[in-house]
Amino acid sequence: MMTWDDFWSLIGLLGDRRHCDYITPPAEALAELPPARIVDFEERLAQALYRLDRREFGALPVIDMGSPGKPFPQSGDSFLYSRCAVVAAGRAEYEAVLADPALFAPHTATTLHGEDLLHLAEEAYEEVTGEEWDVVTEFDYESCSNEDGWPEQVRQF
Repeated sequence: MMTWDDFWSLIGLLGDRRHCDYITPPAEALAELPPARIVDFEERLAQALYRLDRREFGALPVIDMGSPGKPFPQSGDSFLYSRCAVVAAGRAEYEAVLADPALFAPHTATTLHGEDLLHLAEEAYEEVTGEEWDVVTEFDYESCSNEDGWPEQVRQF
């Protein structure tokens, strides 16, 4: 079983997440693990994203740091990618954002590339096993799937 410390150590291999190719080091590390540990990584990632699936984060606008202008609402996909960017920022930032929702806003920037995290375990698993990825995690990380984070069934997207 992959511990949270193991998960965050792999995430720590990302380095500076503002540059495009930040997936290679953790992909290489995951590809050296047994398939069950790769699945464990995906489960930890899903749980981390699920915990960030809350209205106070989803209601924040996108801050387009690439071309400053008027902020605009997040879409379901951009909200998922912003949550990925929080995870990619590492354990300390992740925990700080959970404690203070105002710290989520910078992670909505379109210059961050959090989406790549969603494919990391799948690609490593397929490389290691030669089999197609067919894993369903306990936690659904799609936007607005955390009922506790979106009370009263009111959804943003």
